[in-house]
Amino acid sequence: MSLFNYTVSKTIMHVPKPIVSHFAKGYIAGPTLADAVQVTRDLNQQGMMTTIDILGEFITGFDQAVSFKNDALTILQTIEREKLDANLSIKPTQMGLLLDKEKCFGLIHEIVSEAVKFDNFVRIDMEDIETTDDTLEFFRKLREEFSGHVGTVLQSYLRRTPFDISDLNDGVQNYRLCKGIYVEPRTHAWKNPHAINRNFTECLKRLFDQGAYVGIATHDELLIFEAMNLIHKLGLQPDQYEFQMLLGVDEEMRGIILKNGHRLRIYVPFGEDWLPYSKRRLKENPTIAQHALKQILGINKH
Repeated sequence: MSLFNYTVSKTIMHVPKPIVSHFAKGYIAGPTLADAVQVTRDLNQQGMMTTIDILGEFITGFDQAVSFKNDALTILQTIEREKLDANLSIKPTQMGLLLDKEKCFGLIHEIVSEAVKFDNFVRIDMEDIETTDDTLEFFRKLREEFSGHVGTVLQSYLRRTPFDISDLNDGVQNYRLCKGIYVEPRTHAWKNPHAINRNFTECLKRLFDQGAYVGIATHDELLIFEAMNLIHKLGLQPDQYEFQMLLGVDEEMRGIILKNGHRLRIYVPFGEDWLPYSKRRLKENPTIAQHALKQILGINKH
């Protein structure tokens, strides 16, 4: 890790909001749904799909959860009205998981029901280890009722993930596979980057062997290579998987993925509550800050 990257990863949580905003610009669609729609339309025209997510976390009252649920319904309705090639990502804690589990499930059920009306899809995002069991339980219940319209996320840094993959092999499987970004204790998560990458590749193979549809969510060139190699060996067709990347990250790799005939979905977050998301992403991937700093200073990235 370079000195710059190390410094960013260790200090970003304490950096003032105005400074973070410089680094985060370009990686968030904007404060409004209209911003996300415009970004999605532009990406669609370039041959990419999107998943739209409204930012916000750490809610303190269930009225906030209901508000986020209404926002999610509006996103699905807007996707349909605007004829966008997009789906929806939601966070269980945003829907009140840590306040009232049953009410939270009811809100998510309502959101997925709305997606079914439009033949669309909802991705239930994975958060920290405290929420893992409940999130997978929600996915199990919802896939039974709304098969093909709901998926969740698996994280390769968690030691439990290979076992979760086996346990979930009793129904329709649709996952985003990523490394994971929350800070977890060593008892729950691998800390060695090579172990995390190795587990990512092993989990991807196991998922493909089980017939799962996988959103391969990574910017790691080695993992993209491993995934492409596995896809080729298994003779998979482009409609059996997709690659996924964050908005604004490694646009050159975007082109490489598309040029090689693979489908690509871009995660498009929007909203006023962008600071916690931005800090987590910068901590996970300090090269984002490095790229933004070069832009601010007028340094040509090539």
